[in-house]
Formats: sequence, structure tokens, C-alpha cells
Amino acid sequence: MDRRCFVIGAGATALAARPAFTQGAFPSHAITIVNAFPPGGLNDIVTRPLATAMEPILKRPVVVETKAGAAGQVGAQFVASAKPDGYTLLSHNTGISGYAEVDKLFGRPAKVTRADFIPLARVVADPMLLLVNEAQPYKTLNEFIAGAEAHPDTLVFSSGGLYGASHLPLAYLEKATGPLHLRHLPTNGGGPAIVAILGNNAQVTTQSVSASLPHIKAGKLRPLATFGATRSKSLPDVPTLKELGFDVEYYLWVGIFAPKGTLDEIVTTLRGAIDKAAHSAEFIAALANAGQELAYLDGPDFQTFWDVDGRRTDEAVISIGRQG
Repeated sequence: MDRRCFVIGAGATALAARPAFTQGAFPSHAITIVNAFPPGGLNDIVTRPLATAMEPILKRPVVVETKAGAAGQVGAQFVASAKPDGYTLLSHNTGISGYAEVDKLFGRPAKVTRADFIPLARVVADPMLLLVNEAQPYKTLNEFIAGAEAHPDTLVFSSGGLYGASHLPLAYLEKATGPLHLRHLPTNGGGPAIVAILGNNAQVTTQSVSASLPHIKAGKLRPLATFGATRSKSLPDVPTLKELGFDVEYYLWVGIFAPKGTLDEIVTTLRGAIDKAAHSAEFIAALANAGQELAYLDGPDFQTFWDVDGRRTDEAVISIGRQG
């Protein structure tokens, strides 16, 4: 064999192998996290500082892009149909669990299901609050229940969307209290739902601690109870529903997801980056500034939690559907 041919051939093989290895490196460019809800809500509050904390770990830009609408379904569908290469992720919340059940209620094919996503991490689990605006006379939960019963179909309840994460708590509450006969004003996210109650277009809402805390401190919103198992450190004077005799517990959690089909090694890289970013001092401080605490679950534990939480969400969706 001609030695020159052997050397050339071996060199060509090495050169051919090198690009394949380089192309497999992840990430090689910017990653986008799709926030399925408008600015001002919990997902926005959590996702932006998390993305910032991920950038030095991944050594690539991590961009947050808002795709809101239909109680988070617009963003969820966008990511579910995205190329599963790790470059398009989803920031979503509790409401993602019930989409398939909602479609079933309306007799239509499911647009997106829990099986369409790989859970990478749960970042926070924020207790919801039952809130009224400052113009309302109600100072306690019992006063509110009595007022709603005395004036049926008068008080307006604002949520982030029909069957969404801030609509579902009402189903949990009414399961314990009986029907409250509120008029429902669905909006396209937690932020707009808060705007509605601040403008007195609604009188009551259920929102997370972090999203509503600035308005509570400003005296614009009045919390009557928390859906958490314990009182919020940020609002120690607000009783839990369980303290008040109602066996109700509900959290608005925020999780990061990848589309199904994403390679295991990419999922591992993303989980590691999110874990490190979420436990960084900068991110913990950002959460504290928003009245929030880390409630982290890594991918497998998040999946286990999601399986249980999803079944409860399905039950709440069915309950709302029956009332409708």
C-alpha cells in the first residue's frame, strides 16, 4: 500500500469524525424558555432570574420569550410541537396538568397532554391566596362567604383563564364551602387577573403570594386566607384555610419542561444547569425579594409529584365542568 494514501485516508477519517463530535456538543447556541403567561404573573417573576442564573453555567444566552393565551395553552402547544433539541423549553404552572381533561369535557381531541413534556425541574410551589380588593367590606373568610351567599351572582371572580391555575383553586374551595355563586371573569394570565381586581372590574381572585404581595403591602388587595399548609412567612397574619376549618390545600407551582423526545444527555445537561442556577445565591435572593421560597424538585421527583398533582387537577376540572 502506498504510505501517502494511508496517511491521507487516515487524516480524512479523523477530520470527518471531528465535526460529528463538535456538532453533538450541547448547547452550541442560545436557549429559549417560553413563558406561557403574560408579564406580572408568577411564571414571569420566577423564570427571568432563573434564565439569568443559567447563562454563566451553560455559557450561552438563555432568552425568555412570552407566548401567552388560552390559560397557558398557546405557549404549551408551541413548545410541544417544537424540535426536541433542548433549545426550546417551557415555563409553565399547575394549569398545564388539566388541558387534556378540559378538551375531553368539550368533546374535542386533546391539543396537548402531560405526555408531551419531560419535566426538568419544579422551581417553586407558591401557596395561593383568596383576595378581595380594598373596596370590599370583607375582613374574614366567613364574612366573604356570608356576603357571597347573601348576594349571589354579584361578586366577580377574576382568574388567569378558564380552567387555568388561578381558576382551579375556586373549585377546591367550593368543594369545601359549597357553591359561592360568583361571576367568573377569565383573563389571559395572572397579571391581567390582578389588573382586573385592582381596577374593580372584579372583586375577588385567587393569586400567588409573590404576584400579589406588592399590592397587599400597598393596601390595594386584602388576603382573607392562604391555601398553603402553613402560614406564609411573608404574611404571617393570614390564616390557612385548614385553620379556618376547610380541608383545602393548593399551590401554584412553576416548572420547566422540555418537549418529549429530547435526548437523555441533553435532558441531563439541562437538569444540571437548572439545579445549579436555582440554588445560586443570586436566584435565592431574587425569590426572596418577591416574597418567594425555593421548592425545588429535580426531574424524576418532579415527575412523581406531577403524576399525583395532575390527577387532582383533573378532578378539579371535572368539578368546574359539572357546575357549568
